[in-house]
Amino acid sequence: MTQTATLQYDLLINDQWRPAAGGDYFDVENPANGATVARMANAGPADVAAAIAAAEDAFRYGPWATMPDADRGRILWRIADLVEERKMELGRLESISNGRPISETSSQMLVVASYFRYFAGFCDKIQGSTVPTDRGHLNYTVRVPLGVVGQLTPWNHPLMIASKKLAPALAAGCTIVLKPSEWAPLTPTEIGNIALEAGLPPGVLNIVNGFGPTAGQALASDPRLGKLDLTGGTETGRAVAQAAGRNLTPLQAELGGKAPVIVFDDANLEDAVNGCAFASFVASGQTCIQGSRAVVHRSIYDQFVAQLAEKVSTIRIGDPTDFQTQMGPVVSKPSYDRILKYVQVAQDEGARVAWGGKHPAGAAYADGYFIEPTVLADVRPKMTVAQEEIFGPVVCVIPFDTEDEAVAIANDIPYGLGCSIWTRDVARAHRVAREVVAGIIWINDHHRLHPAIPWGGFKDSGYGREGSFDFIHEYTAPKYVCVRVEPQGFDWYATTGPGQRLN
Repeated sequence: MTQTATLQYDLLINDQWRPAAGGDYFDVENPANGATVARMANAGPADVAAAIAAAEDAFRYGPWATMPDADRGRILWRIADLVEERKMELGRLESISNGRPISETSSQMLVVASYFRYFAGFCDKIQGSTVPTDRGHLNYTVRVPLGVVGQLTPWNHPLMIASKKLAPALAAGCTIVLKPSEWAPLTPTEIGNIALEAGLPPGVLNIVNGFGPTAGQALASDPRLGKLDLTGGTETGRAVAQAAGRNLTPLQAELGGKAPVIVFDDANLEDAVNGCAFASFVASGQTCIQGSRAVVHRSIYDQFVAQLAEKVSTIRIGDPTDFQTQMGPVVSKPSYDRILKYVQVAQDEGARVAWGGKHPAGAAYADGYFIEPTVLADVRPKMTVAQEEIFGPVVCVIPFDTEDEAVAIANDIPYGLGCSIWTRDVARAHRVAREVVAGIIWINDHHRLHPAIPWGGFKDSGYGREGSFDFIHEYTAPKYVCVRVEPQGFDWYATTGPGQRLN
């Protein structure tokens, strides 16, 4: 399709689309050609405060938290149906704003729908428990929603990551203020229209687009939040944690990563090469669990590098709205410059470019932020590119000799989010999975996702887990109720008799 007009979105506050109080808008750029594809209302602190007030009123006085649980579930199921019906439109909105191929973005909408369906099923299954203490008392808990939830979401999987947060929070009965990334805000904003069409009551979902230092800071630092949920870079996570900490706002943070792809000498080499290519270059390498380090047994190292270079040389780079495209541009000029600088630093430190490493030649790529899929060989574990998150289409290939060395290399980074292990040895696979410090381990696979799995990491990759039934508990809290059932009363100040109590 051809973009014929610039889209425009206002802020969604209390069921109404409205301009920002200051009247400002910011542009969204298509990274494939530099064209402006949308104008977004630019929220300031006053707009964020109004959105939080609307969410607070909706939680206190609206029907969402108190309606029959099954009715809440039906609305979430309807959101899932609408996302699935509009998957091509939504996929295209992502492709023109973050550069991911439409073959990826449109198919990812089915994952989005699956999250809403999965958590819709939990709406009427959020239950407490009884607590045995003594025969004179009945003790039980009920789980209650946390209230207004602030959500800060990234640009690399705009609607999928937003939905991973929206679906459980809505299922729990919370109300939400969502601040998408300014780089690719189209689908997380369009979900507002879908939610309204599905019957979500006023004020339950509010969407405020804007920039991190203004809208993001205002949201993170508001004391009215019952919870703050962030997916973003590690440095952003540190700043957000400081803002939330001043108000003791509970924070969940899924941050950066530097996932190793560990390939042992007994692995199916073709399978491992194909898996590494996918892990490293899907979404142009712009994922938190990107396979950014291929840690390969020395006996197959040279062959692996050669086959990986040959494989990625066939990846079709191009217009992200073309279904034949397999890899699009990176999201922005700052990202483009940063990634190419990392490639140069790697060469300065002694790495070798086995494939890629530059802007592709040709007029079709002239105006976009395209970078060839890049394979860096002869990388040492302490090199800059092996330690820092590049967040682009670059994989470092590092040799190892022993199982213990592979684990040591995998763990010798500040992050602990994802890891894949490629081997035919079942016992080895489980041993290495046990020893690698990562929240998500795949064996002979990579980036396999489902709403039922807990997603999150250790160290600088953040804390908390998204997905699974446990995630419902992240948006609710237990309330304890104690009922005296014994007929005999008590007198705390009595000196004798059965009325005394001990606590």
